[in-house]
Amino acid sequence: MDRKSATSTMASNDPNPLDPPGTPQPGDLIEIFRPAYQHWALYLGDGYIINLTPVDESQAAAISSVKSVFSRKAVVRMQLLKEVVGDDSYRVNNKYDDDRTPLPVDDIIQRSQVLIGQEVSYDLLGSNCEHFVTLLRYGEGVSEQATRAIGAISLVTAAASAFSVLGLINTRSRNRPF
Repeated sequence: MDRKSATSTMASNDPNPLDPPGTPQPGDLIEIFRPAYQHWALYLGDGYIINLTPVDESQAAAISSVKSVFSRKAVVRMQLLKEVVGDDSYRVNNKYDDDRTPLPVDDIIQRSQVLIGQEVSYDLLGSNCEHFVTLLRYGEGVSEQATRAIGAISLVTAAASAFSVLGLINTRSRNRPF
């Protein structure tokens, strides 16, 4: 199994070899595959994760809500992994371990526990659930998902601008009297 495959199926912080592949270890990043996006959580241990959920929803409704993507505030919650995943699938994905060094697991857990129940700012592109869990694991918030979205928005904006300019040029040339 190559390094990338190992990273996507099991923790890279030397999990117990008796654990089946993909069994989360404390401090692992959990990628949950929702129908329209990926939700991210951090595994705390004993079946629990920490993640961001919308402020204005009940805990049960927040588990699978697409509304969380459009919220401006979020609440840090500790929940059972199996309840958050529901009918969706997930994987352990410590994909940034090749470029960043994870903090010690005890520090990750301690930093996480202090935040449980707190309301935090949420921004899909600048401060989302992936930023949140990578900040806990590495001390730096990163989100490949947000970077891809920003790139797509830039491309659409550039294309719209180009079409607008072309339309303006075409309109002016048709309106010339000569």
